[in-house]
Amino acid sequence: MPGKAARVVVTERQQSVLQEFSRSRTEPRVISQRAAIILAAFDGRFNEDIAKEVGLNRMQVGVWRRRWRDAWDELCRFECLEPRKLRSAVREMLSDAPRSGSPGTFTADQVCQIVAVACEPPSQSGRPITHWTRKELRDEVIRRGIVENISESQVGRYLREAALQPHRRKMWINTKEKDPEVFQQQVEAVCRTYLESTGRFEDEGTRTVCCDEMTGIQALERNAPDQQMQPDQPTRQEFEYTRHGTTTLIGNWDVVQGMTFCETMGPTRTEQDFVAHVRQTVQTDPEVEWIFVLDRLNIHMSAGLVEWVAEECEPDRPLGKKRQSRCAAEPSHASRVPVRPETPDPIRVPAEAQLVAQPDRNRVRDHHAKSAPPRKLHLRGGPRR
Repeated sequence: MPGKAARVVVTERQQSVLQEFSRSRTEPRVISQRAAIILAAFDGRFNEDIAKEVGLNRMQVGVWRRRWRDAWDELCRFECLEPRKLRSAVREMLSDAPRSGSPGTFTADQVCQIVAVACEPPSQSGRPITHWTRKELRDEVIRRGIVENISESQVGRYLREAALQPHRRKMWINTKEKDPEVFQQQVEAVCRTYLESTGRFEDEGTRTVCCDEMTGIQALERNAPDQQMQPDQPTRQEFEYTRHGTTTLIGNWDVVQGMTFCETMGPTRTEQDFVAHVRQTVQTDPEVEWIFVLDRLNIHMSAGLVEWVAEECEPDRPLGKKRQSRCAAEPSHASRVPVRPETPDPIRVPAEAQLVAQPDRNRVRDHHAKSAPPRKLHLRGGPRR
């Protein structure tokens, strides 16, 4: 009878998972079919129309609509508390209910031990590898006597169910800042810089640039030119090459426009190289303000960079002596030691607050009244990630 079908509600993330299942060529056909039923029901279609499209009868469509309705609260719990398990929870909901049959080949205790071995470093088992593969993991659990025999594909299924990827590695670096409050302030400063970059660019034209280096790039020259592409044959590259040492790339990433520009290639990565790179970057648009986001590499807070920034912004400003702290007797001199001013000043080059020029404000006002407004150049950085 019309009007008796179970009402289907789907969240945005659940809809994305269902669409993936309905179009998948690797999922079982019944999973794809039932995902299509839920999506069609969510669109407000009648059971008779859905049944004709998926090749089932009206009663079967109604069964899966009711199962989705009954399981929806539990799926929402997974989506909110354990989002990584939502995909497997939807798959389990669309699968057949447990049936009587022979018990599983492996017990829950054995599965837990297999997953525990996958979480150990291979060197702990005396294996000369850096990360587990399915074959190595299979051999190890058999050697330890956890199971008598198991296939590599079964090991892979257990890893997928546990959301483990032992074959993958991701780079990580620990902060050297020991004070958690200071580190939190540094993180907030960098994140605030990125969040405010779009507004600065639209209102003032300020360019926010993330800058870093890539060293040790091999400079290789092929001993013969490439052979051009032909029908049924791709371009062929000469195997033999001549080494010309290594080179360094200093790159810029425009945070707002999402592109790289004005890269620098050179044999070294010295203080002079980085100052020249910043200079040529600023010269691409000298009429606007620039903000550079950097890490705490020594060349990013060198004396040469400070002198160039001071010369560009206010050449008449004395910088004082290197490593000399600013005191009350010399309020007009800029300091070259770490300072954290509460209010930003016209000149500031803080790569994690390594240099801040905080002159006497009355002098700044008089100086600006006598000369043209200086261009502001901000070099901002934060903790290494």
